[in-house]
Amino acid sequence: MPKIRMVIAENHPAMLAQVCQLLGNDYDVVGTAENGLEACESVFKLQPDVVLLDITLPVMDGLQAAQRLRKGNCRAKIILLSVYDDSDFIAAAFSAGADCYVAKTRLSTDLDPAIRIALQGSHFISKSDGIAELANGKV
Repeated sequence: MPKIRMVIAENHPAMLAQVCQLLGNDYDVVGTAENGLEACESVFKLQPDVVLLDITLPVMDGLQAAQRLRKGNCRAKIILLSVYDDSDFIAAAFSAGADCYVAKTRLSTDLDPAIRIALQGSHFISKSDGIAELANGKV
């Protein structure tokens, strides 16, 4: 079975390295980007299965990039990564077209399940205190 192809957009080298390490050999990282505009260009060019977008990217943030990808009929599953766990950011992520929302504080436990769930056509939100109201039907 071929590996899941991914583009990762993260502007902090240490965080990018951490994400790549967590993905290990189970995934094929076909491209990386330091801002949202580069991420969109890479996704349209490389046609990955999944794109991981930091929500606070420079030039074009992750929300704007997700919207642009969806408007461009991107078929990749979009997973937004964020240090924010408040319901407004999460709602904005799904409004922008994200399939999953993963808190960076929960990358080690939530990233792989989020990818798998997204590829099955479902949504995933990292569990945390700030997300409780979304789990009760506000998304």
